[in-house]
Amino acid sequence: DKIIGRVTMDLQEQGIHFSVIYTAVRPSRISRRTDVVAELRRQLMAAEEEESSSYPPLNVTIGNDTCILFYASNFSLKANNSVLIDLTNATFLAQNVDISASECTDSNTTLSLKYTRPVNGISSLEIRFLMTNKFYEVSARRWSTLDSVEIVQDGDKLAKFIVSGISAPAEYSFHCQLVGTSNLYPARLDRDPSNNEAKNWDVFISNLQIQGFNIINNQFSYASDCTGFFTPGIWMGLVTSIILLWILTYGIHMIMQLTTNNRFDDPKGPALSVPQTE
Repeated sequence: DKIIGRVTMDLQEQGIHFSVIYTAVRPSRISRRTDVVAELRRQLMAAEEEESSSYPPLNVTIGNDTCILFYASNFSLKANNSVLIDLTNATFLAQNVDISASECTDSNTTLSLKYTRPVNGISSLEIRFLMTNKFYEVSARRWSTLDSVEIVQDGDKLAKFIVSGISAPAEYSFHCQLVGTSNLYPARLDRDPSNNEAKNWDVFISNLQIQGFNIINNQFSYASDCTGFFTPGIWMGLVTSIILLWILTYGIHMIMQLTTNNRFDDPKGPALSVPQTE
């Protein structure tokens, strides 16, 4: 907004008549619908704007069945702490991505995203999301887990990341607002200590939603979010409430310990004498 305002002010000061068309690399409002049915019906303007500026998730279809759905509002990498690679447009809008190497089974799923010359200096780039579907006796149900993410540069440089905090019941999809290598993200990609190549990469994914098993009608199932019930804000509220309740209880206890005099001095009689023991 500041840059646009500065440019328009300069043009106005020079007395130049101009018309402006604002464009963007990708829409700011996202819809996760995987299918759009053409119907003649009246809609609210807000709904029309949202639908016109949306893109569906990436889907991997083997045979007639969709086995992987992948969506992100921002999908970016940074190489060597300097080169930013934004893959959002190539993955979801232009779809300049090869997903033919993706694999799907009942127990293991691999989402393979291959890009040709994403930036200068990198001839090829492949990103793999490896997921498993296992039965856990403790919960007596199957869970799908994103175990690791691999980045392969130019076919030979492999960077491996161990994923923590990305799991959901096998019938659900997984959603998280922020996923990446930053320690501040609720779902992190931890660099494999035995892999030196991982130190050269940073991953930033916003509004991630992924599902690799039990997809019905080419749509995401109910999403299991990475944010737990007890957020830091809730914990702070509980601790503050406990402290205030303790102060209130202590104050009431002290007030209840106060006693009144049971003897009073009579001005017409002798002076009241109270022994020190009382």
